[in-house]
Amino acid sequence: MIRRLSLALLTAVTVVPTLPAQSPSAFEAEIRKRTQAVLPQVVAWRRDLHEHPELGNRETRTAALVAAHLRSLGMEVRTGVATTGVVGVLRGGKPGPAVALRADMDALPVTEEVDLPFRSRVRTEYNGQQVGVMHACGHDNHTAMLLGAATVLAGMKAQLPGTVTFLFQPAEEGPPTGETGGAKVMLEQGALDNPKVEAVFGLHVRPGRAGEVGYKADGAMASSDQLDIVIRGRQTHGAVPWAGIDPIVVTAQVVNALQAIVSRQTNLAQAPAVITIGSMHGGVRRNIIPDSVVLSGTIRMFDAAMQAEIHERIKRTVTGVAGAWGATASVRIAPQTPVLVNEPALTARMAPTLARYARRAFADIAWTPSEDFAFFGQKVPSLFVFMGVTPDSVRVEDAAPNHSPRFFADESALPYGVQVMAGLAVDFLTAPRVTP
Repeated sequence: MIRRLSLALLTAVTVVPTLPAQSPSAFEAEIRKRTQAVLPQVVAWRRDLHEHPELGNRETRTAALVAAHLRSLGMEVRTGVATTGVVGVLRGGKPGPAVALRADMDALPVTEEVDLPFRSRVRTEYNGQQVGVMHACGHDNHTAMLLGAATVLAGMKAQLPGTVTFLFQPAEEGPPTGETGGAKVMLEQGALDNPKVEAVFGLHVRPGRAGEVGYKADGAMASSDQLDIVIRGRQTHGAVPWAGIDPIVVTAQVVNALQAIVSRQTNLAQAPAVITIGSMHGGVRRNIIPDSVVLSGTIRMFDAAMQAEIHERIKRTVTGVAGAWGATASVRIAPQTPVLVNEPALTARMAPTLARYARRAFADIAWTPSEDFAFFGQKVPSLFVFMGVTPDSVRVEDAAPNHSPRFFADESALPYGVQVMAGLAVDFLTAPRVTP
């Protein structure tokens, strides 16, 4: 379906869809007008970035493009933040607070299967393997839309009462093994400190009707913990399994038992939880029962108390199942990303902005993927929203998900994303200030 649609869609996306008739304020009219003007460039940026994706901490070409454009807009620009990140500061012509807008820049080790004129053909090495590289999570759209919002706001600089910090973040998907990166490192290097930011906004594309924006107060995206397990048996000939301890059979029992933690031992009415084993490695030959099997996976949840309980249940279950077979097991759980919390008061305050600038805005449910934008929200009030990029001609349930080699973003959503990001910044800066 995507292959048949893509070329037809590309002939239409450079035209901004008709936006709903409004009675806009002067700022709103200006944002809409400037979005219309910058859209061809936003589309060009998105296609260029899609064709030239870069993995986390390797976004050198992308960062150079971003920094050059921000400098052309007259911004103060820092580069090399958290390895390859870029921070731009736009100081308005009037005094006021500071707000931040964030986009992530990195791609994934995925070989693209969408038939586009600007499809990625990039290949590189990742963790010792040759891989394709693709913007399979839509970060090319995020970067292009934030560049568009920066252009819109820079054109309104004299009218802005305050400062906008633009955060172009590397390594949201995680840095290469042995490296650090992402939002946490940007914070450590002062990305929100000069000027001191009072709120931060972000947007993520995903399957959904193009241009429609969902938002949720409190826990909007799950925490992410890394899970590593080693099951140790005793190696033997495949023809005489009784002479050893088969860690592969033990592993099968462990994987099944882990799923019962969520389905039978966790109160899912309280909050969702997920335990996934994503890889298993054991053995080198068909007639040798190996000595050990290594498993790796991820744990997702929305509640801190539940998190501690599930961690304990995982350790007890794995060691108990292994022990029942005469095997041993080690379990390592490493917290990676906290729950992404949208500050309730900020979410309520900005909901009318979303309703004005999105194709449609709606209160959403929690989403079990994780996002390191959550670290920004631990320092200042934050709001992270989700925008659909599925063309109207495709059923949303048929659209390929993020991280798929067939993930496709309809560019008709781009103007809505530009407007939403610019509108959030302007409405925050121009809102009446509450003094204690």
